[in-house]
Amino acid sequence: MGTAAVRDGSGALPRGFWSAARVWLEKPQVANRRLCGAVIEAEGTVPLGEGGEASSPPAAEWGGGSGGGREGRAAAAGAAELGRLWREVLGQLPAGRGSLPPPLRPWAGPGRRAELRAVLRTLLPRGRPGGPPAPPTRELAVQDVYNGTVTFLPLEENTKGECWIKKCNIYQIQLTHIKDEEWSVSLVAPFPEDWFSDGMGYPKLAWLGNELLFKLAKWSVEEKPSSFKSTLSLISVAKYSKVYQDLKGKYKEMVKVWPEVTDPEKFVYEDVAIATYLLILWEEERKEKGLIKKQSFVDLGCGNGLLVHILNNEGHSGRGIDVRRRKIWDMYGPETHLECCVLFWGQNCWTSKEPILCCTDLVESTIMPGDSHLFPDTDWLIGNHSDELTPWIPVIAARSSYSCCYFVLPCCFFDFHGKYSRSQSKKTQYREYLDFVAQVGFVCGFHVEEDCLRIPSTKRVCLIGKNRTYPPTECALIDKQITQYIGNRQTCTVVMCDRRVGSNHTDHCGGVCKEAGSELPENETETAGTIWIPGFQPRKKVEQMRNCASLPRDFVDDVVLSVANLLLNAAPQKSCSNMHDGNTNTWNQGESLSLKEVAEHLNKETLKRLKSEYGGLQTLLKNNHQVFEVLNGRVHIRDWRKEKPSRKTEPEVKRRLSAEAFKTRLCWFFVHHPDGCSLPSESCPYAHGTEELRQSQIIKKKKHMQ
Repeated sequence: MGTAAVRDGSGALPRGFWSAARVWLEKPQVANRRLCGAVIEAEGTVPLGEGGEASSPPAAEWGGGSGGGREGRAAAAGAAELGRLWREVLGQLPAGRGSLPPPLRPWAGPGRRAELRAVLRTLLPRGRPGGPPAPPTRELAVQDVYNGTVTFLPLEENTKGECWIKKCNIYQIQLTHIKDEEWSVSLVAPFPEDWFSDGMGYPKLAWLGNELLFKLAKWSVEEKPSSFKSTLSLISVAKYSKVYQDLKGKYKEMVKVWPEVTDPEKFVYEDVAIATYLLILWEEERKEKGLIKKQSFVDLGCGNGLLVHILNNEGHSGRGIDVRRRKIWDMYGPETHLECCVLFWGQNCWTSKEPILCCTDLVESTIMPGDSHLFPDTDWLIGNHSDELTPWIPVIAARSSYSCCYFVLPCCFFDFHGKYSRSQSKKTQYREYLDFVAQVGFVCGFHVEEDCLRIPSTKRVCLIGKNRTYPPTECALIDKQITQYIGNRQTCTVVMCDRRVGSNHTDHCGGVCKEAGSELPENETETAGTIWIPGFQPRKKVEQMRNCASLPRDFVDDVVLSVANLLLNAAPQKSCSNMHDGNTNTWNQGESLSLKEVAEHLNKETLKRLKSEYGGLQTLLKNNHQVFEVLNGRVHIRDWRKEKPSRKTEPEVKRRLSAEAFKTRLCWFFVHHPDGCSLPSESCPYAHGTEELRQSQIIKKKKHMQ
């Protein structure tokens, strides 16, 4: 169905091919967006001849895959079931001897080892909008190392549990060494005319022969070992898929009534995904520990509070604390019965088909790490992008009670007393910070586990502490260790241990504490009894805006006009032809200059004022995107004729906001540019004169809410 030529100049093949095949086996959703994942049910070595049992194999031949996460760890235990299924499959292939139908390559061969590698997996389709969920698909993937092939045998099962091969959908991925550094990756299907595509687990053959083949060829030679865990490695992917679809359907209407200035689609679905993960994690914890009552929680730095609201609705008692109240808090209400209560925002409303009674407790308060902010009756502490509080959450959990656990999703990089300072250049800043937060957990006596969430964010790695490394009788010793560690972080730079998450407690906290220095001074030890660190600066209730947005309007207008005139008067000028009402006019686009060149033409007082803002001059120019375009460090006058019209595929909320802002501001070019605006009035999103100005619908909505 297709062949992709591959040039391997780094010696990545053939191992890189098996790694690429492993990605397609374990994480098919990265290529096929209509899948949410795969469950590895069993994995082992199977005999090519008759008889024999499957055995658990090493993973090296597959390029060191992750083993399918939580399910992968149990896959080896299904060797007996895999052997039974393998014998059934062999009898259904041509001549009943396990031969492959042409044009597929034969398995093994004369003089070869008569063993193959087999993986039994279940593909999990995403939910269909407005329709029943598609059934999962089972496949048996068979690897022949010697011939460089992976054959996929789709399986169907009857009510008696008997399986047979769905022969019309067999396909094979092949690796061929041509000569020297030249290789090829091919995809072969023996019965293309009978191929059945359901749009989910069975894509169209054209997609397999083009999209999938291209990705496999690319992954084969661009293999980069990741320093992060596979997604959802600590929970069941199958459970996650089901619960996420249920919660997404229940809370998707929140997107339409989102009163905050943040992107509703990102924040709603991200909190739904985090809630899904926690609900499954807590369900499995109850099974492991024999608990009956659902876990309680406190979300420190809860922000918009939606995560708290969802967890409350799903039966977990808990509350959220944040330094600033959000507008959306009022929508949850102290006791919100969503069946009969309609929450209005503009002309939209949010209702729920299911009667849900919840008490969403959201508290506006400042958390100071100390004895006054402990939670002895709480099962879990949550830090979802908790910023300054992130490294403190394991400490607060350890000192709240012996049974208190924590979940943190680090984002911004903070130490105990301020911004986190890097100490290792061999790691990315993100990886180094995750290791630091994990180290804090080890010092606090937790077995720290790491996982990667499926959320629309670049910071997706969470750290979980739910079990202790010490008995309850050693709490005082651990508490003293924590106090010493925090004090040493404040007074000196700690040499971070270059160890990964998962090492034992002695390696991570014993060694670090010895490296860090001596005991705390006596006065600091006494202070730690109330407020644990005198230098901690919590976030202020009123956030200081330093992104140039709070600068006086006249100051900003002067800078914009000065920079625009500088570009327009720079030589040589760029003139662009334009057609207005059938007449050809030239419109001066000016010249482009580097940010450094622009800064050299501004006076010292202006530059000093801009330097006190985050991003300085560049941020101010980007904020004024109507006039300027900043690309690769160079400033250009924006030509609106080159702007692409908004696509119809844009989310409804963004299209609505764009329409509401149409002609609510004067066109800068109409007022200031010597040639006027490059667009006619009917095409320009800004007003050509005060008579075209109209009031923003967004402003009207804010006044209505007040």
